[in-house]
Amino acid sequence: MEGSRAEITRAPRRSALRALALVGGAIAWAGAAAVGAVLALVFAATVVVISLMGVALLALAGVAMRTRRSIRASADPGVIEARHLGGHSWVAYGWDGGRR
Repeated sequence: MEGSRAEITRAPRRSALRALALVGGAIAWAGAAAVGAVLALVFAATVVVISLMGVALLALAGVAMRTRRSIRASADPGVIEARHLGGHSWVAYGWDGGRR
């Protein structure tokens, strides 16, 4: 009976492979965390670049609209305005203004 008691109280031996697996797991976990952090930074930078491009597009659209509104009709009375209706159809305005 004493032989069996000694076997019960003895701590189980840890193998070298288990320690090696724990070290390998810790290294893999650290590598995965580093890759995840790098990917998070890349995607955050992508979102920033896309938002800057959107702001630039809106700014250019605003400048274009302001420029379009500020264009005035020609001061030359001999110039008439014409609108393209599609195909070969045009409508001219102001061509008979001098006769009235």
